[in-house]
Amino acid sequence: MTAPAALRPRRSVLYLPGSNARALDKARTLPCDAVVLDLEDSVAPEAKESARAMVIAALTVGGFGRREVVVRVNALSTPWGEADLEALVRVAPDAVLVPKVIDAGDLARYDQRLSGAPGPTRLWTMIETCRCLFHLDAIAGLAAGSRLAAVVVGGNDLAKEMRVEVGVDRTPLHTTLAMTVAAARAHGLTALDAVFNALEDPTSLEAECRQGRAFGFDGKTLIHPNQIDAANRVFSPSAEQLAWAQAVAAAFADPAKAGRGVLRVQGQMVELLHLAEAQRVLAIAQAIT
Repeated sequence: MTAPAALRPRRSVLYLPGSNARALDKARTLPCDAVVLDLEDSVAPEAKESARAMVIAALTVGGFGRREVVVRVNALSTPWGEADLEALVRVAPDAVLVPKVIDAGDLARYDQRLSGAPGPTRLWTMIETCRCLFHLDAIAGLAAGSRLAAVVVGGNDLAKEMRVEVGVDRTPLHTTLAMTVAAARAHGLTALDAVFNALEDPTSLEAECRQGRAFGFDGKTLIHPNQIDAANRVFSPSAEQLAWAQAVAAAFADPAKAGRGVLRVQGQMVELLHLAEAQRVLAIAQAIT
């Protein structure tokens, strides 16, 4: 763990099928902030057991460097969920991502199954069912007494279950995106945007990354290595943001202005809330480098 969980860069979070040995090998070389070794959607039922064994072997060998290593398990309601969790407790990935959560009680069952894992292992949850949308605050609220560290939008599953047509602007999902970020912020969690499906449309990918950033997401989940650079670029603090953050921090650190709650910086009035945001931007930039 190279930085506190709340400040760890999660700009680019790449899903890789746990059943693909070549992909597991490649995960150790890619410039993404995190990899999700997937045992769920990308693995056929007949390959679940072998995929679990391959992922456990990859985690045991290690070699992922600074990358955060997350494993998406099968739901407890499936024949493979319990065995997935039991195996991961022993090898302790950075986090376990759980699918198809319905409410806080549902998520708490996964947290309980991880009680034997080492302390650093965190819990991430997908936000991908209609029912969970009505329990977002309670789900995120588990962060206070559990391993929960991140919420991840599952846009494809949500669109299917809601029966909406999602275009380039993702209008039918705007409320879900905003409420997911609000719930995450209310409880100090990382919020990760949904995947972008078109593999050969870099312009739309960048636009969706920028939309996700505008909604307040910390990063984006990805389905192909060629999407990493766009996510890293868009979700990194820009030169302008860094300059602003440095100016705000310097202004509040000036002994001549000690004790003031409001200052003038670069022609704008800034308050202590702006100082907190400036410190967050600087901490993320430092963690990235």
